[in-house]
Amino acid sequence: MTDTPAPHTPRDEIGVLEAARDWLDRDGAVAIATVVDTWGSAPVPTGGQMAVAKDGRFKGSVSGGCIEGDVIAEAEEILGTGVPKLLEFGVADETAWRAGLPCGGKVKVYVERVTADTEGKALVARAVDAQRLRRGLVIETRLADGKKSIFARGDSDVPDDVARRFATARSSIEAKPDGDVFVHALVPPARIVVVGASHIGQVLAEIARLAGYEIQVVDPRSAFAAPDRFPGITLHAEWPQDVLPKIGLDPYTAVVALAHVGHIDDEALKLALISDCLYVGALGSKRNHAKRVERLKEAGLTDAQIARIRAPIGIDIGAQTPAEIAISVMADIVKAVRGPKQVP
Repeated sequence: MTDTPAPHTPRDEIGVLEAARDWLDRDGAVAIATVVDTWGSAPVPTGGQMAVAKDGRFKGSVSGGCIEGDVIAEAEEILGTGVPKLLEFGVADETAWRAGLPCGGKVKVYVERVTADTEGKALVARAVDAQRLRRGLVIETRLADGKKSIFARGDSDVPDDVARRFATARSSIEAKPDGDVFVHALVPPARIVVVGASHIGQVLAEIARLAGYEIQVVDPRSAFAAPDRFPGITLHAEWPQDVLPKIGLDPYTAVVALAHVGHIDDEALKLALISDCLYVGALGSKRNHAKRVERLKEAGLTDAQIARIRAPIGIDIGAQTPAEIAISVMADIVKAVRGPKQVP
């Protein structure tokens, strides 16, 4: 139970869905509230969710706290009637400031009931599994009656406009011939795997953590991969070829080779380049990268695979210090996650 809603992060969705699944098993029904439209700088973005149990307990958030009470009251009614509702709130500036929000505005929240004897229970379970396994889902919900369509990344029949959602992670209301539909992109949070527990890696790990990205650091040199150098960060004092298959390299993972030691970086790059991870970057000068390319070719990598490496790594901002280089790398990763994709 969450008494005071906290700012929403991608990881929150897993906890909300898990709570919904557990309350379904316990009570046979649960209400799920989803933010389907909002003002520009809301603490809970479109797609944020809150689950409400029959006993009034709730998990998640749909705002910074100023409308939760009203949404919970509506959810309790919907648990009885089963009729979904689209709620619209106008938040006054004074109320918004009391709730810790930067400004007033409007937010739309869709509240629906899920019961144990409907396909909704299977959908909740599938969404929990997809998030845990870092597999993207896009769920379309017709707002008039709650009818749903679900698409998984990799399905053969995914429409182009839905397929783009797996890359952009963008959720929105779309007008369809049979009524407005909320298209909800349930994709895992972007993750960065840093190979090489260097000074640059230290700063990058901290920046990534503050930005809400999952971050893991791999380095077989235990003196480098030391907890006191990376407080609060998941560390693997192992060789990349041993740990990366355990971590898993998926379309939401960026691999950054920062060891600046050929036999460490190369092992990570060999695995990253044959995966479908979203970003592959490696530290080093153009001359060092040319030598790296030759080594990777000798290891059997193709020209097309090797061309995926961002080297020299990062956006060219004239960075010189470890902190500046880390900033340039983080910016390049954010661009890979957000920038070049065409949003629907």
